[in-house]
Amino acid sequence: MSPQDVHNSPRSSPPVGHRVVGMTRRVLVVEDDLTIASSVAARLRAEGFDVDLAHDGPSAVAKAGNADLVVLDVMLPGFDGLEVCRRIQAERPVPVLMLTARGDETDLLVGLAVGADDYLTKPFSIRELAARVHALLRRVERSAAPPTRISVADVEIDLAERRVLRAGEEAHLTPTEFELLVHLAERPRAVQSRERLLSAVWGWPDGTGTRTVDSHIKALRRKLGTDLIRTVHGVGYALEVPR
Repeated sequence: MSPQDVHNSPRSSPPVGHRVVGMTRRVLVVEDDLTIASSVAARLRAEGFDVDLAHDGPSAVAKAGNADLVVLDVMLPGFDGLEVCRRIQAERPVPVLMLTARGDETDLLVGLAVGADDYLTKPFSIRELAARVHALLRRVERSAAPPTRISVADVEIDLAERRVLRAGEEAHLTPTEFELLVHLAERPRAVQSRERLLSAVWGWPDGTGTRTVDSHIKALRRKLGTDLIRTVHGVGYALEVPR
């Protein structure tokens, strides 16, 4: 990797992708070259990702369970990146961007065969690596099946069965209360005006009847706890999520 790539300041250029609203993706960077690992991690953090580091095969496998994507070097101590990829894909499939100094097509084909989704050959641009990470995550999100459950803090919402659990205890909601909770849970921390909630949940386009929203929020708090939904005075409501 050239010096201008390795030491490229992660804040010297604007992000190449967009973060998923309300969700911070965790990337595991597995690289035994500490200079490269540090540069990649700094760039990805500047892009809005949580980043964890591993520098050998065994620690990579141990940490991969918490990752949404793995940036994985082929040449590692302990056991190599191909074996790391094979093991983590067997335990919990996750997108893998493989880094290799080899130009042998056979090595690249083996990497793809054991579960890698994309690869970069060294030397590479830190900016290109960040773009590949964003592209891989977008591809996974587009191909994912529509969710049947929403989990926010200790609240579990089963969309198919229309059931809601708070800390393992079932809460019995009316259909409108359920739809209101789902709308807020799909946008954690985002403040929703009363007018917006009336339009989205009740289908009332003119914004009249904001007291209806207030009464349903009061009912949700009574059934799920007063700490779940935050009031933003003069604006509306937001689902509270611990940071």
